[in-house]
Amino acid sequence: MSKVIKILGTGCPKCQTMTGVVKDVVSENNIDATIEKIEDIEEIMKYSVMSTPALVIDDVITVKGRIPSKDEVLSLLN
Repeated sequence: MSKVIKILGTGCPKCQTMTGVVKDVVSENNIDATIEKIEDIEEIMKYSVMSTPALVIDDVITVKGRIPSKDEVLSLLN
């Protein structure tokens, strides 16, 4: 089943780095997932996230306010 990954952030360097890490993990491990980048503040607020970047997997907030390692992202996706 395909995972739905959302990266919440306004486009700051940390948010861009997280997007790169997640895309790398998904492609390197052939994970069936769609990646959405959410930059709209009102949309981000719906998740009650006060610090970005945040990583949402299948509507569950898994990481917020920091950039996870590739290993961490892989374990969250498995």
